[in-house]
Formats: sequence, structure tokens, C-alpha cells
Amino acid sequence: MTDPAPAIDVPAAFVTLRHPFPRLFEALQGGGPVRIVAIGSSSTAGRGDVVPYPHRLEMYLRASYRDRFPDLRIDVLNRGRGGEEAVEELRRFDADVFAEDPSLVIWQVGTNAVFHGYNINDVADAITAGIARIRVRRLDLLLIDPQYVTAMLRDDKAEASAEMVAAIAAIAGGAEVNLFQRWALMRHWHVHNDVTFAQMLDPSDPDRLHQNDWSTMEVSSVLTAAITKALAAVA
Repeated sequence: MTDPAPAIDVPAAFVTLRHPFPRLFEALQGGGPVRIVAIGSSSTAGRGDVVPYPHRLEMYLRASYRDRFPDLRIDVLNRGRGGEEAVEELRRFDADVFAEDPSLVIWQVGTNAVFHGYNINDVADAITAGIARIRVRRLDLLLIDPQYVTAMLRDDKAEASAEMVAAIAAIAGGAEVNLFQRWALMRHWHVHNDVTFAQMLDPSDPDRLHQNDWSTMEVSSVLTAAITKALAAVA
């Protein structure tokens, strides 16, 4: 018998983004097509049997707006590549982001900086440079910080994880761009809802780095709610 899904709650802070998405709102109102590019590493690209968040986000957004815009096409283009960090992803912006002419860019960053031992300052500089390039093109942007998982909390990684999460928050705040707090959301489930890492992590991953299908689904659902709430605020 399959174990029941853990009981979780989602505080309002995790579905409340600080800034609107004017380009995405304009694309929706204009009848589309709406194009969103998700760039990042393996939790964007997907791994094994886990359906990654870009695919789920596309499905959830299409369902959310089907009644209001029945003929509207919403595409979330998955440009994740396992093992990469902001430094490498920045080099792909022209081909994998800007060439798609998206209204919204979702950039998942920070995990491999910690897992592979990058210099945090170099990664922070790359994120800042990427934000500047996106801003020049007047595209909406949403950053996603790392996943709260065992591999990021081990003795040799915990300090770097805290530093990376704080750096991403500071960069987002200073640049006035939206940040989806995946780290804090998953930590809330673990600490306040007693969700174990065994319930959140992919059992086929020996590194204990990747989320399972259930936690990816739940994070995707909250991400969708945050985006649609920000769009409603523009309206």
C-alpha cells in the first residue's frame, strides 16, 4: 500500500512575490502565445522519473487560464542542464533564453555552487551580470534558490548553503527582482510540518541532492500560485 502524502501548509509569504510581472501580464492580455524560459541545473532539467517543475508549471498555468483565455497557448521552455551553475548558464543566455523571446525568465541558481564547491562570490557576480542582461531586454525575471535537502546540509556544505541562499536573497532584493524561496519553503515543511527527508528526496539519488516527484509537484504548485497571484496584482 502506498504511504499517504505528507500533510503540509504553505504560509502566505511563499506565494507573495514582491514585484509584478508586467511583460507576462501583457502577453496574457494580448492573446499570446506566452513563452516562459526556465534555465537552471538538474532540478530544472529533470532527473529520472521525476517530472521537473517547468513541465508542471506549464500544465498548471494552462489549467489556471483555460477558462479565461481558452485559445491562449502558454509554453514553459525547459532549458535546464544538469551540473551547471550561474557561471555556465550565463554563457547560454543568448541561445537558450533571449533567442526564445520570452516574457518571463525563471532562473534556478545556487545549488551546484554549494554542491561542487564553487566560489560563492563568483556565482553571485554571475547572477548579478545575468540580471543586468535580462533587465536590458525588459524581460520579467524570477529567481529560484536552492532546494533544502540532505546534501546541502552536511557539515562540509551547510555554511556555504547558508551563504549562497543569503547572497541570492540580497541580490534579488538589491536588484528588485522576484525570488521564489524554495529553500525556506522546503525547510518549513521539514521543520514545521515534520516532513522527513525520506519523504522529500528521490530514493534513487545516492547524493541525497534531488527532490522526489511528490516534493517537486508541491513546489511547482506553490510556484504557480505565486506567479498567478503576482499577475492578479497587476490586473
